[in-house]
Amino acid sequence: MKPSLTALPHTFTIPLTQVQAISLSGEEQVKYLQGQVTCDVETLPNAKLLYGAHCTAKGKVLSCFRLFEHQQSLLLLQPAETLASSLKELQKFGVFAKVTIEKSPLSFTAVCGQKATDSLAKHCTSLPDESCPVVSNDQLSILYIASKSPRYIVAGKSDDVSALILALDLPAVSSEVWSLLEITNGIPLLKNTEQEYVPQMLNMQAINGISFTKGCYLGQETVARMQYLGRNKKAMFTLKGEVHEQPEHIAIEKQLGENWRKAGDVISHYTADTGELYVQAILASDTEEQTNLRLKSPQACVLSLMALPYTLENQ
Repeated sequence: MKPSLTALPHTFTIPLTQVQAISLSGEEQVKYLQGQVTCDVETLPNAKLLYGAHCTAKGKVLSCFRLFEHQQSLLLLQPAETLASSLKELQKFGVFAKVTIEKSPLSFTAVCGQKATDSLAKHCTSLPDESCPVVSNDQLSILYIASKSPRYIVAGKSDDVSALILALDLPAVSSEVWSLLEITNGIPLLKNTEQEYVPQMLNMQAINGISFTKGCYLGQETVARMQYLGRNKKAMFTLKGEVHEQPEHIAIEKQLGENWRKAGDVISHYTADTGELYVQAILASDTEEQTNLRLKSPQACVLSLMALPYTLENQ
């Protein structure tokens, strides 16, 4: 079952089978990662959870991730599709540092909904919140994801995660629902490795995923140039429409006079069983609510912009 946003259960779990993590361990893990990614890794002990991007030397994004610590290792949690290319690049430069970089064997499951906090509290001695978004013990780390309704990610060995989820006794939904939640909460769900976008095109600055005060890192010159010279003319948007059948290909057009032209690039999408279509796309940053947008298909589905939980003004 693939429910729409309004048809989700009151409280539910999502097996995050499409999510994986890169693990960094060793005495120079922080120093090394600090020079590779957009976020300020040195602030992690206080922040507990950071958003960030891993870029090429030209500033094009390889992956977007959530960074947290689990049992003295740094984990870059991200869609499985981007892990291989990001891991390869991190390992390439990691040979010169005292750090071990590998794919994490951990499993991940989300607990979401209005009663997610109450359900977890019955089985956990402490829970993360906005002030302390990661809580760990000897077996599990639990991440708090701020959104319209509570979201948690449980990370740990498969048996430990399964034991907790089983004890919660909540309905489980399709793993694809995680895409729906990420899309509607404005979190970049980059799934290709074509290296087309700078971090600002994915709104990373709007979710505090870029530090403009830290030292040098891979791709910094391009990222800084976009920020201070105002050369970025693209941004990430969430759109919604309704289709009668699952589209084979998702492409977006905008109306220019009497004609329709390509509007931008689709990053990710989710189609509910009832036909609601949710799309995450890179469009011109000056795209306005009244812009006429549609799905390029025989269905000619009309698309409308959904409100993001953050502002892109002056970004």
